[in-house]
Amino acid sequence: MKIHLKELFDIIGEVKEFGYEITPEQVGEYSSCDFKAPIAVKGKVENRAGIVTLDVGVDFTLSHVCDRCLKEFEREYVYDFTHILVRQLHSGRDDYDDYIVCQDNVLELDELVISDLLLQLPTKILCKEDCKGLCYKCGKDLNEGDCDCPKD
Repeated sequence: MKIHLKELFDIIGEVKEFGYEITPEQVGEYSSCDFKAPIAVKGKVENRAGIVTLDVGVDFTLSHVCDRCLKEFEREYVYDFTHILVRQLHSGRDDYDDYIVCQDNVLELDELVISDLLLQLPTKILCKEDCKGLCYKCGKDLNEGDCDCPKD
């Protein structure tokens, strides 16, 4: 989704709200995550005192395989992101990562949202916080009880 920002950059107090969905196929171009349904995206772009701020909320469900016990499960995620939008950055600044540059007053929102949510996802995926995993000898799921292997 492209948002045209000329009015937002030029008019203090201007607000533009949006809501749409990103399909799992669109995310598949960037990641191998298994999204079970489209990603719900909603938010607004607002010019407050000459500073243009983007507030975005995403809501989605992912199908996972637990890193310890290998069970499949689904988990819902809800994230909120905030960015400051600028037309250009002045040379000599060392805080480039704090701003999103909108070339020609246009913001390509899909790519930014997908990047934000993929970076926010946990690197270790567990079905539950206290997952015991599998026995390294016999492979029994230790969440279902102890195995008969001798303890070392």
